[in-house]
Amino acid sequence: MKFDYRFATMKFSKVYPLYIAKAARKNRSKEEVDQVICWLTGYNQSGLQQHIDQESSFETFFAQAPQIHPNSSLIKGMICGVRVEEIENPLVQKVRFLDKLIDELAKGKTLDKIMR
Repeated sequence: MKFDYRFATMKFSKVYPLYIAKAARKNRSKEEVDQVICWLTGYNQSGLQQHIDQESSFETFFAQAPQIHPNSSLIKGMICGVRVEEIENPLVQKVRFLDKLIDELAKGKTLDKIMR
């Protein structure tokens, strides 16, 4: 898959409310969304909020992540017709991992199953 620079420059703070809205439509909470994001990235709540307030790009958000969870390699499945485990660009893969986790949350999976 060719690298798409939109992923690098897209503001995390612009996509974050969409994650919340997607989860809320399925009766999931902002707190659950935050928990999933923090699990993947290693951020705590204040670190996550800081990136939202600073309108960090996805590139900055993931570059400054304390630690991508070692079990993120267990995230599998399709997003936009592409298998997330086969995405070669590390930034695009991390963004799609997050998309996949939010999808799983919205589909009703328990946090235990999402946070492998």
